[in-house]
Amino acid sequence: MSLELAQQNTPARRTVAGRIGITLGALLALVVLAVTVLYAWPLGGSELQRATPKAFTFDAATSAAEQVVAAEAADPAVRPECRSVVMSHGTKTAKAVLLLHGYTDCPKQYASLAKRYFDEGYNVWVPRAPRHGVTDELAHAKLEAGELVSYANDSLNLVTGLGDEVGVVGISGGGVLATWLAGRRPDAVRHLLVLSPFYKPNSAQAPGFVVKPTIVLFGFHLLPDKINSAGFSFAALSQYLRIARNFDLDRRNPRLMSVAVVTSANDDFIDRQEAVGVARRIATSSDRTLAVHELPKELGVGHDIVDPEALGGNADELDSIYVDLYEGTRKD
Repeated sequence: MSLELAQQNTPARRTVAGRIGITLGALLALVVLAVTVLYAWPLGGSELQRATPKAFTFDAATSAAEQVVAAEAADPAVRPECRSVVMSHGTKTAKAVLLLHGYTDCPKQYASLAKRYFDEGYNVWVPRAPRHGVTDELAHAKLEAGELVSYANDSLNLVTGLGDEVGVVGISGGGVLATWLAGRRPDAVRHLLVLSPFYKPNSAQAPGFVVKPTIVLFGFHLLPDKINSAGFSFAALSQYLRIARNFDLDRRNPRLMSVAVVTSANDDFIDRQEAVGVARRIATSSDRTLAVHELPKELGVGHDIVDPEALGGNADELDSIYVDLYEGTRKD
């Protein structure tokens, strides 16, 4: 053995190499443990799996809605164009609808569709979501899943006082809440229409294997929040994704009359296959046929498929399609 080789194989060098091996092994074990913990982290919670019905008379429902609108009008933090909207025919109607707007948007998103429903004889309630439509443009970053489902449940309770037959429409994050209501409130929801529902991000936005770790790390505030270039908060988006992990998709609802989903071929924000798959499970569980409608690429509409500003000259035609899908009279 040469002197050089002998020096390289001294006990001291072997000890250092052993320590490095142990350190790398320990680091690998910690990484494996961390990944295991993230994937095993429970996303449930009693507040996300429970909804409490409350009966409203027409007068009580109207009064409650008007109080919300008045309070928002008196609050300088609420942008005037984003106040909640109630559209009433002055008496309880045969049909009423709840419209739930999308993440970072507000009730004005439904300006055209709400009027279409009203003109069709519906009483309409378009409530502003918590931390939305305010002058603080980052208020939505502090959203929590519990307050979102409470908002959805309270809004549905109010709508039950406005009409005999009630349904819900939701877009994007509002589609998540509408779907949650369909499963958790079979006593009330007769019609479900989801538009570009954000059940899962498009793989171009987030590969499937990172979705749950993202929900855990940002949704439970284990990491500082991150705001992307579109102004979306990872923590807030994770709240909607967490709610989507608490759906009750397999409950049979014999009262459910129609289920429909609409997506756009140009939408690279959501997983469109997941959007249809979730809606189909709801329809199948209640022995209903799912109506699926996809807006073609040539229409030039992206993720927001309801805001009249985004739809331009297509708003009237699409509003008509949406109402027909909601009522179950259009089969695509």
